[in-house]
Amino acid sequence: MDRLTNPIRPYAWGSATAIPHLLGTEPTGEPQAEMWMGAHPGAPSGTDRGPLNEVIDAAPERELGPEAVAKFGPHLPFLLKLLAAGAPLSLQVHPDLRQAQQGYEAEERAGIPLAAPHRNYKDANHKPELVCALTEFDGLCGFRDPEESARLLEGLGVDSLKPYADLLRAHPEEAALREVLTAILSADRTEMAHTVTEATAAAQRLSGPYAPYADLAHHFPGDPGVIAAMLLNHVRLQPGEALYLGAGVPHAYLDGLGVEIMANSDNVLRCGLTPKHVDVPELLHIVRFEATDPAILRPEASPDGEEVYDTPIDEFRLSRYVLPASSGRHDLTAPTPQILLCTAGTVRAGTNDLGPGQSVFVPAGEKAEVSGTGTIFRATVVA
Repeated sequence: MDRLTNPIRPYAWGSATAIPHLLGTEPTGEPQAEMWMGAHPGAPSGTDRGPLNEVIDAAPERELGPEAVAKFGPHLPFLLKLLAAGAPLSLQVHPDLRQAQQGYEAEERAGIPLAAPHRNYKDANHKPELVCALTEFDGLCGFRDPEESARLLEGLGVDSLKPYADLLRAHPEEAALREVLTAILSADRTEMAHTVTEATAAAQRLSGPYAPYADLAHHFPGDPGVIAAMLLNHVRLQPGEALYLGAGVPHAYLDGLGVEIMANSDNVLRCGLTPKHVDVPELLHIVRFEATDPAILRPEASPDGEEVYDTPIDEFRLSRYVLPASSGRHDLTAPTPQILLCTAGTVRAGTNDLGPGQSVFVPAGEKAEVSGTGTIFRATVVA
């Protein structure tokens, strides 16, 4: 197995301390938002054999196994991350596989450069994702029931929000959510900035259920996404709990440290809380306008101690082992590729002693035994 050297992405919303604290290193003073573990060509992990993407490209079947190559192609189909949010991420959605393929092909035909700021589709893949909390972790996930959103908006006592509350009650669920989100994102920016300012003052005064939105407005004053966020469920995960996010579900991570795994894609359509491009017509084509109860995932334990976070897709499978001192050895050998990430204690993986934030890549079929006292996350695929 290959010990990984993992790049850290300094996005502006990242915490300056959470990842250094986990790694036991000194903060640099700069944000450290994500640590990537995988073979994404934009920031591949390093190994003693070279960048992981190049190692896999040189011998895909040896590294990934013939079953995974046959099902997903000659590339590692997932990207594992440590994600440390010190400020809210953009409000966003991801396309399904058909939408991603069609969108990517259309933008390629149009000759839009991949690096263009108005490009929506960076690849032809979907991006389902799962985030598992290592600390308390706050986020927004999926639409509330329209009646609940109407009451929340009315409770602010802002006259310019009343038409949105009326619309939420005037139509069936899908039409109501579509009309209100469209109206918020298409409103005159000057008028909307004034509405956000009034709503922010009211949210600060009322606090309670409004506190998360007052914080959003602090980071993004005047942004229509502050009002759009009030249509979504606020979720607080405790350590070990997780959220699965499928295609078309609007969401944003607000604060906390977690382990995130996703299909190997960079396709994001933004709804707000960002200075970046917001393509409203394409966004409305991707969003699923349905109220959801955000299902918090808790791992299901198997007899050998593996705790699995069950999801409906095959590009990734995330589980963890919480190893007590007396647990002995666990054989994780599998016919699929794996990344093993320690998040607490000291875990021995093969001949590698892993501390918090350290990880290894295990080629398909390679012997993989773990022991020690700590927590290790296991990322692989369902082939």
